[in-house]
Amino acid sequence: MVEDKLRRTPPCPLRYVLAIMLCVLAGSAFESVAEEFDGYAELPVLVERILPDDYLVQTPSLKASAFRSTDGRDLILDNGLIRRVWRIEPNGACVAFDNLMTGQSMLRSVRPEARVTIDGVAYDVGGLVGQPNHAFLTPEWLDAMSTDPNAFQLIDFEIGLPEERFAWGRGRRAAPGSVWPPQGVSLRMDYALPKQGEDLVMGSEVGRDVLWEEDFASLPADWKVVSSKAHARTSFENEGKAGEIYGLQNGYCFAERALPESTEVVGCLIDPGTDVGTSWGPGMAWVFENSIVKLNLRPGDRGEHGQFELRIDGRERLASVPSFAGKDGGLNTEHAYQLRMQIDGLKLICEGAVASERAPKFVRLFEVELENSPGKPRALRVGKMDRSGNATDNSGDAEPLTRCRIQSVRVLGAADQDEVARWKIERRGKLNDQQQEQPVRISVHYELYDGIPVMSKWLTVHNQSEKILTVDRFTGEELALVEQSNWVETREGAAIPHPDYLHVETDFAFGGFNHENANRHAVHWRTDPLYTTQVNYLRQTPCLLVCEPTYGPAQRVPAGKSFEGFRVFELVYDDANRERRGLALRRMYRTIAPWVTENPLTHHLLANDSARVHAAIDQAAEVGFEGIILSFGSGFNMENRDPKFLAQWKAVAQYAAAKKIELGCYSLFSSRGVASPNMIVSPEGMRPTHGQCPAVTSPWGLEWIQTIQDFYAVTGFSQFENDGSYPGDIDVTPRPPLQIGIQDSRWTQWRLMSGLYRNLRGEGVYMNVPDYYYLSGANKCGMGYREVNWSLPRAHQVIHSRQNIYDGTWTKTPSMGWMFVPLSQYHGGGAAATIEPLHQHLDHYQRMMYSNFGMGVQAHYRGPRLYDTEATRDMVKGAVEWFKRYRDILESDLIHGRRADGRDLDWVLHVNPQLPQKGMLVVFNPLKKPVTKMLKVNLYYTGLTDTAMVTSNEEKTVEYNLNRNYMVEIPVNVPAEGMSWFVIE
Repeated sequence: MVEDKLRRTPPCPLRYVLAIMLCVLAGSAFESVAEEFDGYAELPVLVERILPDDYLVQTPSLKASAFRSTDGRDLILDNGLIRRVWRIEPNGACVAFDNLMTGQSMLRSVRPEARVTIDGVAYDVGGLVGQPNHAFLTPEWLDAMSTDPNAFQLIDFEIGLPEERFAWGRGRRAAPGSVWPPQGVSLRMDYALPKQGEDLVMGSEVGRDVLWEEDFASLPADWKVVSSKAHARTSFENEGKAGEIYGLQNGYCFAERALPESTEVVGCLIDPGTDVGTSWGPGMAWVFENSIVKLNLRPGDRGEHGQFELRIDGRERLASVPSFAGKDGGLNTEHAYQLRMQIDGLKLICEGAVASERAPKFVRLFEVELENSPGKPRALRVGKMDRSGNATDNSGDAEPLTRCRIQSVRVLGAADQDEVARWKIERRGKLNDQQQEQPVRISVHYELYDGIPVMSKWLTVHNQSEKILTVDRFTGEELALVEQSNWVETREGAAIPHPDYLHVETDFAFGGFNHENANRHAVHWRTDPLYTTQVNYLRQTPCLLVCEPTYGPAQRVPAGKSFEGFRVFELVYDDANRERRGLALRRMYRTIAPWVTENPLTHHLLANDSARVHAAIDQAAEVGFEGIILSFGSGFNMENRDPKFLAQWKAVAQYAAAKKIELGCYSLFSSRGVASPNMIVSPEGMRPTHGQCPAVTSPWGLEWIQTIQDFYAVTGFSQFENDGSYPGDIDVTPRPPLQIGIQDSRWTQWRLMSGLYRNLRGEGVYMNVPDYYYLSGANKCGMGYREVNWSLPRAHQVIHSRQNIYDGTWTKTPSMGWMFVPLSQYHGGGAAATIEPLHQHLDHYQRMMYSNFGMGVQAHYRGPRLYDTEATRDMVKGAVEWFKRYRDILESDLIHGRRADGRDLDWVLHVNPQLPQKGMLVVFNPLKKPVTKMLKVNLYYTGLTDTAMVTSNEEKTVEYNLNRNYMVEIPVNVPAEGMSWFVIE
């Protein structure tokens, strides 16, 4: 295993060899970790590295690598821009996530590495417990934290290289230097539940004598009942049932019994019933000589502050356990709960468990070091008390009467240390006897990439049992992050901002043209119930990142198979500047989805007979276009499975390929109507995104997917436009064996649709998809425009085109978004809106082409032909030749200069420090007169520092000196309704 691990580890640069030679092992901590985790000792020690130059301008020399800490306790991924650190003993847990570019720590609190619910049982994966304050994390606290014995425990890890998520069939030009898979380092951390008989943290009851118990079959005289007089019905023995409390939600009603002085553990079983109290919720109070410690449920808190409350002499602490939560985040009141408190010297430990589970798994709720000795135990109170564990009300006249029940009480004494020692030996013996694999393994995967502050994360659930299991829910990422701001108040209409220094998205993305809309099903910014010291009075600060599906996935995993969650991608920003953040985001897409840099010039043809298509192919080849899509409205039916039809179009595709023209076609999934049994049926109160949508899991949907795949396999077509992908609609209809209903419908349908795209991506098919399926293999989505605007007068369309591109390219590369040029009428507008006859509107046709080409964007040129006269042909051919001459720089990053408004010059600056042409300034004039003026242009992102050689319109070259802010002033002269360009070297 060591040999295989070393073989897959990225080669260590020479500088790390010296670090290994000089490192001093950190004693027993290192030896313990090195013995437990094979390969840890071979990792280099992380030493501080020189901060690289601006990664958006110069390629960083530092590579993404794995390290160990100097104390031998941590595992580290670092690429010089960001760093993520995991403590690997006593369990795997992310304990630092640092922005090395700014020096800021983003993480304030430790959470599980993941969460899963399998066959109805919720588990944490990794993580540490016992952090006393969730506003920050100190090394001392971290060293004192422990593992949750009920969580999956880290058993192994492996360092490797990033692997491709799916194949990229590279059948056409992409951006220079595009690499797949991304270069960097990968980390896989494997987790398993403790084996049978293994307790990583000794149970509170091990080796202890039971001093007394009470099941409240009756109410013995040992108990003294104390109840409020605020309502006559208040009782601790409601309707003759001992332990059942009936009273006001904020009224007291409890029973008290004396405790032996040897008491060290107290516990009770509580059914919250209909109680809706918070601080007056049902619980227990441990009365000492000098102190009162109260622990209670908070059933009335519906996800706002906490499910459990601890009061030590009135001082409040709150806690929540996600696996105990109902749908609204509050305590799931359908269950009874066991509460347990243990005193060990000055250490107080409070635990809770769902009592309805077959083997209740206690979760550490609080661990507190008491400032002073509480003294000897005196009494135990169970029921409803005030904040201090005493007998006062906080009731109002309109409060409801509620029921809850104290079902049992258990009191234990000191632990017999000899018995504890025997218990440990017994457990160790069982571990030695149990070498078989555990039935479920969970792997948490990370990738960190070279030269960019981006990493990805996902989980895999491996079913090693002999039966089918169901992954009901999963949380793929949970980060307790430093809040964006310190809003004290919570006011209606003013949303508290979530942290914006971390961009997060997933490949579980659909239903939108931008990443925010498309990821709303998976990326959630929530309040943090553990963060009780935050500034916001109501603790409503959205500073907890949770990445999980809103529904399900409820996936059945057969024996010997695995389930893989969605991928989470995290980009760390180093600046709040909009342009810089856009550059970083677009760099991320080029890294994790490089196929988006493919950008063929494609004619969207309105024809479906082979003769006219042959003619269009000839035209496209003549003027330099690279593809033809038989567009919407052409009448072409790619779902025709007739072998003669397929053979006919295979021959046409071969004719096109001989002329270096790709052939593609159009289909539609969402928004179309098919036979009723195949349509999605939405849950009550919901409707399909586009009004109607077939179910991907229906017989029709499955046949549609197979038809699309077969069409490309048979015909050799290589472009596809799916105008209406699956948008994430929920379907209540059971469709066995693939779909049960609401909980699994979204996941299953997404997997099928994204699986189609991934397969076509591997075959080299170019895909236009008007949805955010980039990370599942799609090439292009709409840049962002209003379709009916193409029925506006032609002059309006020119301005709208440049506005749409300017706005869309803040978050998309020029190649990621298509635009539209209506050669024929589209959505009305008549002759005033269209270009046909082309030769009669040649000037407008040219302006539309250069408005797109000049900003690096390809449009849907939709119509029956590309040219109608020799003059039209020459214009189109000249525009295409111009674009291809400067293609590399035009398709590079775009710096936003001035947005088109029809009143003055608008311009953009293309930049790429890696090209000979470092930049290209493109200036448009919307006015009907020439304009001459000076433009101040910042050349920082060209990578030039001192001088720049600027050539205007392929004519005169002038040398400019950059000032200390990288600015130059360039005189521009732009013809009426024309364009000028300036190449910068």
